[in-house]
Amino acid sequence: MSKTFSARVTAVVVAAALAVSGCSSSATPSGGTSAAGTFVVATAGEPDTLNPVLNYGVDGGSLIFDGLVARDARNQLVPALARELPTVSTDGRTVTAKLRDGVRFHDDTPLTAQDVVFTYQAVLDPKVDSTLRSDLDMLASVTAPDASTVVFTLRYAYAPFLQRLALGIVPAKAFVGQDVNRAEFNRKPIGTGPYRVTSWTPGDRLVLAANDSYWGGKPANSGVVVAFVADDNIRAQRMRAGEFDAAELAPKLAAGFDGSGGYRVQRVPTADYRGVMLPMGNPVLGDLAVRRALNAAVDRQAMVTGLLGGAGEPAFGPVPPSSEFAEPSLTGNPSADPAAATAALDAAGWTPGADGIRVKGSRQAAFTLMYPASDSLRKELALAVTADAKKVGIKVTPEGLTWDAITPRMDTDALIMGYGTPYDPDFVSYKLFGSAFAGQGFFNPGSYTSTIADKALQDGRDNADPAVRKAAYATFQKQLAADLPWVFLTYLEHTYVVKSTVAGVTPRVEPHEHDVANSLWWNVHTWTKKS
Repeated sequence: MSKTFSARVTAVVVAAALAVSGCSSSATPSGGTSAAGTFVVATAGEPDTLNPVLNYGVDGGSLIFDGLVARDARNQLVPALARELPTVSTDGRTVTAKLRDGVRFHDDTPLTAQDVVFTYQAVLDPKVDSTLRSDLDMLASVTAPDASTVVFTLRYAYAPFLQRLALGIVPAKAFVGQDVNRAEFNRKPIGTGPYRVTSWTPGDRLVLAANDSYWGGKPANSGVVVAFVADDNIRAQRMRAGEFDAAELAPKLAAGFDGSGGYRVQRVPTADYRGVMLPMGNPVLGDLAVRRALNAAVDRQAMVTGLLGGAGEPAFGPVPPSSEFAEPSLTGNPSADPAAATAALDAAGWTPGADGIRVKGSRQAAFTLMYPASDSLRKELALAVTADAKKVGIKVTPEGLTWDAITPRMDTDALIMGYGTPYDPDFVSYKLFGSAFAGQGFFNPGSYTSTIADKALQDGRDNADPAVRKAAYATFQKQLAADLPWVFLTYLEHTYVVKSTVAGVTPRVEPHEHDVANSLWWNVHTWTKKS
């Protein structure tokens, strides 16, 4: 996001900010929701930066920024900063966007084509620590023939390129003489969106004020406070205490609000999956037979019914069933199949030990399964996997850790992970399962490598022909199912609790990332409060 503090802040939001500024994130913000017209929403995650170039809100819904295009309630592309959807040349390699007239940044400077050029060139600049660079490796150049026209030249036809134009646009002048990686802008951004940043207290809250001059129309409320509360149980307690107008909660915690007066539970369909990432360098998990046994041993249906309260469905791969690219042959048994699991282990020479744990030579079929300690759902999934694995002679030791402790161990220890997108399958899977990204942080942390999967992923992004792309992603999904670098468990419904006084909530199918951006409050600028 881009923003230098705006001097003008609505009195209501100032009051709200003052009301909460003296409190820690675990304290009750006195009057947090009492300021008329201000909404307080709570989420588990907090962004590292508010700069779209550095991966904030790249798929839109960021509240602070706009892209050339946006997504509507059906996730269909609609014009945003572009006056109409950009045009694509016959060969698919030239994309032209015409900017909307009269758009101004929060500091009242005009948006120009050069700002768009700067934004995309910054992503491509190897000196900028942007994780988005590989997403744009098809982009050869971006130019501005005039102040209202932007031309993207592609190295090859890339079918979902217009979807990449949801990236928020930042003002070029804010970075003159500055290192994008360390610019003050990253915490005090200036955008064109419906809200402007007034303060960000790390680990606590982000305070946003309405942009009354927003090109899309003045917001229906005066501001939003996004509370960052990592612990699920604490977030639920604070929601019940009346601190929040809406809060993201784990399914079982949200279910506790069903039937409660003054609240409603919003269950939102998603492409967000949970699974067990299995590092190929682990001496036990590197054995395909163990991975096959785990895949057969887990009872996905029991997880959906018991842990999600029915708010989800079994998962067998990274392309959601709702996608046109989903491979229909890859629906497995949602219940546990211990016979198949034991058969796989027997055939590979893993024999039961005296304690029931299988061994092969001097090695036990045992491994550690990490999960973020503050995430109650991932903890429950880890415990369920542990119990299911034990039934077939595999010993799993679940371990709840901070992300700082998890990250350096992902190449050797299994992890309950989540990802997923309702948009194009290239968007997540290319980096999560591509060999070129092996061991690069959360990109392919288990170092999975497959020449077949690599070629299929590359074919999917290199070709514009829908039939060719569908065949490529079918090959990719089948290879993943054969190699099992992950044991996919469930697709989630994201669950939120909303006060009954809140009007205007419009759910849409959500991706994995749903903290400040792409959450239930993607259209919070249209929300109102019932009297």
